[in-house]
Amino acid sequence: MTTLFSFIIIIGVLVTIHELGHFFAARSVGVYVEKFSIGAPPRVFSITSVNDGWMLKIFFYKRVNNAFKWAPVYETLFKKNNRIGSNTEYVIALLPLGGYVKMAGMLDESMDTTIDNQEHEFMSKPLWAKIWILSAGVIMNTLLAFFIFSSIAYLQGTPKYSSEPIVAELQEDRPAKIAGILPGDQIIEINNLEISTWSDMTKIIHARPEKEINIKIKRDGKIKDFNIKTTYTLAPRDGRIDTLGIIGIAPYFSYQDLSFSKSLSIGISRTLSSFGLIISSLNMLFSGSASVSDLGGPIMIAQLAGQTAEAGLIPFFTFMALLSVNLALLNILPIPGLDGGHIFLHLVEGIIRRPINIKTRMVVQQIGVAFLLVFMVTVIFSDIARLFN
Repeated sequence: MTTLFSFIIIIGVLVTIHELGHFFAARSVGVYVEKFSIGAPPRVFSITSVNDGWMLKIFFYKRVNNAFKWAPVYETLFKKNNRIGSNTEYVIALLPLGGYVKMAGMLDESMDTTIDNQEHEFMSKPLWAKIWILSAGVIMNTLLAFFIFSSIAYLQGTPKYSSEPIVAELQEDRPAKIAGILPGDQIIEINNLEISTWSDMTKIIHARPEKEINIKIKRDGKIKDFNIKTTYTLAPRDGRIDTLGIIGIAPYFSYQDLSFSKSLSIGISRTLSSFGLIISSLNMLFSGSASVSDLGGPIMIAQLAGQTAEAGLIPFFTFMALLSVNLALLNILPIPGLDGGHIFLHLVEGIIRRPINIKTRMVVQQIGVAFLLVFMVTVIFSDIARLFN
């Protein structure tokens, strides 16, 4: 249940923040928002802003004309006299995946082709306003990541690692713990090479994945020898996936308090480095250094959400920030059906100084949506295959 709830919380927060960006940006330039929905259909709850109050509806299956249909089973009006409603419907849908903001006069993946060229419609706005609305979700996800990284830095401080080659922690089921190395052991030699710092040790071990190494440690004034076979981990390095040797140990470290301004600086740095990590991963994907099977979909996200939640609030929110950056970057890619695809089409219109006809636009959108569906199915299949492997 931890995995499920953690997944719902992370996806719910990220999608809500993203769609709020589109919502407030649209409202800021006078575009009428017909519907603000969190989750995938069908609707479960909806609140509509109406004159003199708010209309609440709860949906479930009910018998309509001798057939069961998903329809309102409860309706009530919360009155507020003299209130002027916007007629915007705010929806919580059943499946905690995705969300959208339906704006008047916008040609999008909903295939809505009704355009009246009224002032409150999206297509009637200047190019800068369209790009502002379309990019606002990405901006909000980026700001969320920055806020989380900055908050963690301010509340936790920054770790200062000891340079001494003394073992502080050991990972379960890793070679060091299996061999009998204990916390407090000082590593003095590896393969007859003297070790003075933690960096000396990691350079030697990283260069020897799945190799036998001899480690000498000092414990209670006595020297002990261990013959250990390293295991490995994969890490991005110089645009490719590198295989690094590891034995499952960590050094001592302490946290140093940070000023508010320094925390903001670290928040910016970690947000930018997260973008860099994802761009590096995409580069490896396109260059062939990594494959689509290495990508994680909803199942992997749920697993990592559960694991980080069990590890504590800081790992959980760190994962949320990384995922928020991921969502921002992927959404800004110029692929039809994504925010970046919409922006690209509007930029093309700005360059050619005339609107792309509706038929062409809808064909491009359909191709983009089809590509995204195929990609999602492929990633989910890889997720399932990874479970069984």
